[in-house]
Amino acid sequence: MSATPHTSPATPRTAAGQPGWTRAAAQALYDLPFNDLLLQAHQVHRRHFDANAVQLSRLLSVKTGGCPEDCGYCSQSAHYDTGMKATRLMAEEEVIAAAAQARASGATRFCMAAAWRAPKARDLDRVCDMIAAVKAMGLETCATLGMLDEEQASRLGAAGLDYYNHNIDTSEAFYGEIITTRTIDDRLETLGHARAAGLKLCCGGIVGMGEAVADRLDMLVLLANLDEPPESVPLNLWNEVAGVPVAQRAAPVEPIAFARLVAVARILMPRSVVRLSAGRSHMSDELQALCFFAGANSMFVGETLLTTANPAEDRDAALFARLGLRAAEGGAGHGGA
Repeated sequence: MSATPHTSPATPRTAAGQPGWTRAAAQALYDLPFNDLLLQAHQVHRRHFDANAVQLSRLLSVKTGGCPEDCGYCSQSAHYDTGMKATRLMAEEEVIAAAAQARASGATRFCMAAAWRAPKARDLDRVCDMIAAVKAMGLETCATLGMLDEEQASRLGAAGLDYYNHNIDTSEAFYGEIITTRTIDDRLETLGHARAAGLKLCCGGIVGMGEAVADRLDMLVLLANLDEPPESVPLNLWNEVAGVPVAQRAAPVEPIAFARLVAVARILMPRSVVRLSAGRSHMSDELQALCFFAGANSMFVGETLLTTANPAEDRDAALFARLGLRAAEGGAGHGGA
């Protein structure tokens, strides 16, 4: 006779009767026996996605370094001596060539990142041209350019941008410990402008910066309780960067704890794509396999993510073959049983 598995509490409801998550409910999920948590997350995953399809994205830094923000985890901040040399905005021809390579390698989404506090008008003109060109190649487009106002978000949408990436990074309580040049409300305002412009959101955070588990869960709860959760939720493991403040307080994230976080993200945001982002080069194949089972269904491919290392494509191909996974066609891999 089999034991009855532990079950999680029902999804809480707000006063308006809409679904709403609390930290207590998220913590109750996180604390479930590991097998029960993964089973529940996997069942949720299969209701909304093809469990054996993983969406592939490619990320290109179109403008690197020299950022005026003081994000304490970032090698591109001008506040710290990290050895990072600032570059100018790439030429459109270089971006198109990189997008063509991404498409040839199986990526369905091409993400363009620029290290700015906010884009200047002349730079936004050029980025809009890049977006239009990449969109014409049949790729989904994503950009992360810093903070946006309403007009900038509308211009990006008119150029053909599909997703805007603007991570909240961590919990509201921990945010001031790692960034002082902007607030989490600034972040949320940009997300609101992007959503109002008809853009899909790519928004997640970073773990391993010295935050508590409660901060990680609060971050997920904040995202899940937006009027509409982000369509893509990237989860990043902080990569060691010499010369930044986070290096003094960072602590490795235990693998089982990271798999638990992926599972909770899947349950809290059942229709969102959950992406394994920075830090995969430090993950074992076994941890990645656990994360895919727990509901992760997207990842970045290519040997470099902005300024950090990423697994070689042959390693990813070998892992997919061993697990029976395939690249999702035409986007996020919806349509699971």
